[in-house]
Amino acid sequence: HPVSPVPCPCRVSSVLHRDVKQFGKKHMFDGSDETCWNSDQGTCQWVTLDFPQAVKVSQLHIQFQGGFASRLCTLEGCRAGEEPVKLPVLYPEDTNAMQISFAQLVVEKLKITFEKSTDFFGRIVVYHLGVLGERL
Repeated sequence: HPVSPVPCPCRVSSVLHRDVKQFGKKHMFDGSDETCWNSDQGTCQWVTLDFPQAVKVSQLHIQFQGGFASRLCTLEGCRAGEEPVKLPVLYPEDTNAMQISFAQLVVEKLKITFEKSTDFFGRIVVYHLGVLGERL
């Protein structure tokens, strides 16, 4: 089951043309195949999730738009009051398909950095982002 059926506090590095209504972060969590978060251009776009309590993460689900994916995702996580720790690196494919990564992490804050965009301008497009696991 998803850790949070409703979006937990989330921040993103940028939004295309600052058009939050059309391309904002909320679209990663709305369950719609018609909407997405679309970053602006620039290298190393990112998403942070702040969970209301510690969670044991078991899976990370992410669906990019092909051509606007990340070939390398670095993860950082921590519990409240701790310094962020580098977590396992993900190597997603440049595809439209939902991609699932397995992990065993206990965090209250999770940052996903999209290091190598397949788009020449560094834009990232995410249709779905899900964190599965359990609250502790």
